[in-house]
Amino acid sequence: MMDVHGSEYLRWAKTRGPARFDLTSSGVPYLPLRELPVVLDDLEISGTGAYGWAPLQQAIADRYRVDASCVVAAMGASMANHLALAALVQPGAEVLIEHPTYEPLITVARYLGAEVRHFARRAEDGFRLDPAEVERAITPRTRAVVITDLHNPSSAPADRDALREIGALAGRVGARVIVDEVYLDSLWESAPRTAFHLGPTFISTNSLTKVYGLNGLRCGWVLAAPELAGRMWRLTELFNNIGVHAAERLSLAAFQDLDAIAARSRNLLDANRAALNAFYAAHPQLQAMEHAHGTVSFPRVTGGDVDALCALLIDRYETAVVPGRFFGMPEHVRIGLGVDPATLAEGLDRLGRALDALS
Repeated sequence: MMDVHGSEYLRWAKTRGPARFDLTSSGVPYLPLRELPVVLDDLEISGTGAYGWAPLQQAIADRYRVDASCVVAAMGASMANHLALAALVQPGAEVLIEHPTYEPLITVARYLGAEVRHFARRAEDGFRLDPAEVERAITPRTRAVVITDLHNPSSAPADRDALREIGALAGRVGARVIVDEVYLDSLWESAPRTAFHLGPTFISTNSLTKVYGLNGLRCGWVLAAPELAGRMWRLTELFNNIGVHAAERLSLAAFQDLDAIAARSRNLLDANRAALNAFYAAHPQLQAMEHAHGTVSFPRVTGGDVDALCALLIDRYETAVVPGRFFGMPEHVRIGLGVDPATLAEGLDRLGRALDALS
């Protein structure tokens, strides 16, 4: 039974042993502080606003073309998702979450006392978002529908028309649609506007972590209608009260240079995407759609036991991937592209040798 006081996946990620060729990360490498356009005199450790630091709030609002009253600061996307769910869900309510999905989304909903139901994003259909699956699963007790875009763990995008249909379905039962967009910016200039713009049913969450390599700043946010945003701000009084002001100032500097930071990430992911697709073409033991965008891929292992494969990778090949059981699909693995190309190339080579050894 899932432990609702913590995340099985995050516990595994934090406590597992190191791997020389680690392909488990879902984000790009950390951006060094020296690459942010700041000097020590730009920083202060005190001075945050009571409900968000106004310059950072405005920078987020400007980037996503929303009013600042719709922006709620959060300690990363994880807390942003927690705030969004906590503002909507009472014990005994129902939350409808995609499958497969990022396991902490399920855990936080259950921690809040919700009954979790699922709708399918099917591997054989490229993990696309299908409103018919939501329609089959939604009920009058549903208070939130939770979607990741890009999809974690597959990086499949959410079609805008499908999102609109799901928003209409949610609206009919008085539910909201929470869209975790922490990977969406890795579509670069083709990235659609945040789902928040699709209508009042939608809530979006995001952060500077996965696509920009700024994990340490813990700069996350929720985009929500002002009344709902106000409810989330009240919840922050219970969770973290106020932000870390030095991190807020560094985050503002990042927003002012975000296009340049994105170019660094894009160059890395473009190179690694080509290498991953070549690897898939040479290894029929893995079934996967062609990797077109995003920081992670989620192939199905067609021969052999996934847990045995992951153990062999660690023990003999000093390589790590994420077992698919953490996303509810134990026959899959998640491969992260957010490493330097040499590490990815060697890690994939070792994965190939492990697949051959098992078969």
